[in-house]
Amino acid sequence: MKEIITIQHCQSQQHVNGMMGGWNDWELTELGHAQAQRLGERLGKELRGKSVKIYSSDLKRAAQTAAPLANVLGLDVAYRQELRERNGGPLMEGKSKAWYREHRENAGYLADQRPLPGMETKRELYQRIYKIYEEAIEATEDIVVLVSHGGALGVWNILWLGLPPEAMNSCGIQGKAGSVGRFSRFEESGMRRITCVGDLSYIQD
Repeated sequence: MKEIITIQHCQSQQHVNGMMGGWNDWELTELGHAQAQRLGERLGKELRGKSVKIYSSDLKRAAQTAAPLANVLGLDVAYRQELRERNGGPLMEGKSKAWYREHRENAGYLADQRPLPGMETKRELYQRIYKIYEEAIEATEDIVVLVSHGGALGVWNILWLGLPPEAMNSCGIQGKAGSVGRFSRFEESGMRRITCVGDLSYIQD
């Protein structure tokens, strides 16, 4: 059995400064760094001695979340652009959430909606995340950790269930900053299960 563990990056600057996330490269807040340290120590204790590979988005807020876990386990992190958050396009660079709400053409909830010219659709994000899904399944390690972002991992949850992008038009599974999800795949049958999603216990005081 292969286990995939997802980690949504901890509190970052765009969570508190009113700015948009996306590919804007925010760092973790002071609280976010403390959350990442607790998560790394606690999850690392569970995974120590096991066969583990860590992938992370290369954006700072995800990389800084992955770092404490990698340090505890003595592992290098494989940084992948495929794990980045949904790309808001050039118009969203450096923009506030208030600006986005005022200028977007639609809410962007449906699979093929593009709220701003040049912004990635959820279907395109699904296709990008699928590349990581294939790589994670083929990894020789028993446990693969994916450190990413809320929007990207929401798409991952749908993909893991074997649902098509159109399913995002009517349903979603979202976590919160610092949350952990656990997914298992049985090699012989290919059956996939979600055993846990949105676990915030690793970052709590």
